[in-house]
Amino acid sequence: MPDDNEHRFKSSLKELAALSDTAGGEVKEVVTQNRQHIHPAFYLGEGKINEIKRLVDELEIDLVISNDELSPGQLRNLNDRLETPIIDRSQLILDIFAKRAHTKEGQMQVELAQLEYMLPRLHGKGIELSRLGGGIGTRGPGETKLETDQRHIRRRIQDIKRRLKIVVKQRDQYRKRRRTNEAFQLAIVGYTNAGKSTLFNRLTESKSLEEDQLFATLDPLTRKIRLPSGFQALITDTVGFLQELPTTLIAAFRSTLEEVTEADFILHVVDASNPDNEQQQNTVIELLNELDAQNVPILTVYNKKDLLKRELIPMHYPYIFISAFNEDSLQELVEKIESLLKEEWDNFIIELKPSEGQLLNRLENETIINDKSFDENANRYIIKGYMQTNHPLQHILKE
Repeated sequence: MPDDNEHRFKSSLKELAALSDTAGGEVKEVVTQNRQHIHPAFYLGEGKINEIKRLVDELEIDLVISNDELSPGQLRNLNDRLETPIIDRSQLILDIFAKRAHTKEGQMQVELAQLEYMLPRLHGKGIELSRLGGGIGTRGPGETKLETDQRHIRRRIQDIKRRLKIVVKQRDQYRKRRRTNEAFQLAIVGYTNAGKSTLFNRLTESKSLEEDQLFATLDPLTRKIRLPSGFQALITDTVGFLQELPTTLIAAFRSTLEEVTEADFILHVVDASNPDNEQQQNTVIELLNELDAQNVPILTVYNKKDLLKRELIPMHYPYIFISAFNEDSLQELVEKIESLLKEEWDNFIIELKPSEGQLLNRLENETIINDKSFDENANRYIIKGYMQTNHPLQHILKE
């Protein structure tokens, strides 16, 4: 549909401006061109290049950002014609990730993505890429000098991949340990700046970074959460998704994003007040499908309902409208999660002796208990509740 393409284009441009702001830039001018075919050497047409060159000179612009990924040749040719540095959307996102990565794993993943992105673009860029700068697009990966020798870059890529393999193994072991302990896992996903970290902090009473900027959270955090019945679970805050994320980044962050595929339940947080929320929801669902997480139960959480200017028709079911800053909203959310789990799980009734306190404690923490009473005549606790179908305590019920 042409209208869909136009809407996607406009939302993508708006997003590019937000990305530039997040990276510390100031957008002076936006130039677009409607062409049937991309120019193989310059991406743009001759007249449009001259128009941009005139604006660069008049407004004293020191960086041009392309919304589409440019080939190494197009980058080089446009740089020569405009006589000012030019980067594309992918490089801008990589730059933001470089600034936001705080853990060793995150920093290695970003450096790997940057190096793999830059490798084919090194020819003729030796001076620009050889040092770190303070502005957008100059945040080089890792070292203070980036050697232009391609063999050196390839060796560095291999070295990072080797070190990341060790980290990925450690992460896998950690996941297996969580699995062995039968910890139920929730993952918060959503478009960048949808309010995931705010929701995570309110639910877990922790203090991860909250900012009204894109990619405020890059390194995933996992905390414990207790639902109203007393059921305990782990909840993970993940990196925000975005339209047209660089493929090198998706590949590099795969081990981090796999936290989503390991989840038992997904909270898909949507900024309900954003006019582009439909496009953003589609982007998240597409990425979840790419990660093979489409079969994990999902609750769509339409956040920022206090900022809604018009009625919003939900795109996905089940859903809930909340404001992450509102206590009543949070209570409704955790109750909604519990009610959905009850629909999925097996209900049970079990009688326990007073001496079976350890088992009772496990049931209170690892299942959703609806009713607990004590029969004095039988000297038994009677527990009614819901349990995961594959939970190890199922064998006790069968006995």
